[in-house]
Amino acid sequence: MNRLSSFLPLACAVVLAIAGPLLSPYAGDFVVKVMILSIFALSLQLLVGMTGLVSLGHAAFYGIGAYATVLASGKDGGSIAWLLPLAMACAAGYALVVGALSLRTRGVYFIMVTLAFAQMAFFVFHDTDVGGGSDGIYLYVRPVLGALDMENRLTQFYVVLAALVFTYALLVLIGRSRFGAALAGIRVNEQRMRAAGFPVYGYKLAAFVIAGALAGLAGFLLAARDGVVNPELLSWHNSGDVLLMIILGGLGRLRGAVIGAACFTVLKEVLATQSFVGPLADHWQLTLGLAIIVFVALLPKGIIGLAERLSPRA
Repeated sequence: MNRLSSFLPLACAVVLAIAGPLLSPYAGDFVVKVMILSIFALSLQLLVGMTGLVSLGHAAFYGIGAYATVLASGKDGGSIAWLLPLAMACAAGYALVVGALSLRTRGVYFIMVTLAFAQMAFFVFHDTDVGGGSDGIYLYVRPVLGALDMENRLTQFYVVLAALVFTYALLVLIGRSRFGAALAGIRVNEQRMRAAGFPVYGYKLAAFVIAGALAGLAGFLLAARDGVVNPELLSWHNSGDVLLMIILGGLGRLRGAVIGAACFTVLKEVLATQSFVGPLADHWQLTLGLAIIVFVALLPKGIIGLAERLSPRA
């Protein structure tokens, strides 16, 4: 059973790769959106699920990656070969600054400090001309790399899929490494890890920077997909949404982050469509909130916990 479940993510990736050319433009675009949000959710899962650091400012790195992509592209565009590393480096750089200061606090204080840094970044882009103010800025030419042109819908699909596979595989390797074991120990009992001689602060800062870089990767892909970015990407609402995704899917599980991102996006789309819910679509935020409350109340371990409960071994 465990061996079969370990091959499930790879099987899903293969199915998506085969189905890519068969999807309609709407369905393909929706799947790309879900995959980008899955990368974003996986980056936060590294912090919350694997390290025990609950951040309410993770959207800052997501938005910085997107803004770095558009600003560096200019009017002539740019290559994926340097725009992608640049977006991740900018997000990781800000994560290094935020982590170096915020990780000196704990609990609710850590949550509030990360939120404060995210709001600072939000207002830099919202209230200044750095990124076009509150209206945001447009990406004139989408990134390219040889034959890979992000203007092409199918190319965009496979680039995002490859990025999702890379992110998932990287976090699997981290989880199985000594570094991942140290993060798990910090999550369970930080004081004992410190007493055992582990440089806890360094481990947490490294996880924070890696998570920021992966969020920057998601931001790059979002900018390349939408062709426009605005300050709302950095808002605390986005940080709250991605936190809900990993809670909905299941904390501490990589598959839970992907499942949560998919279910949250589908639920949001359904509840905002009048053909599905009628007049309630005008109040989709209310119905979405109620649905999340019901899910969390009935599935305290997330959707992936339900699958484990229904398995024969359980």
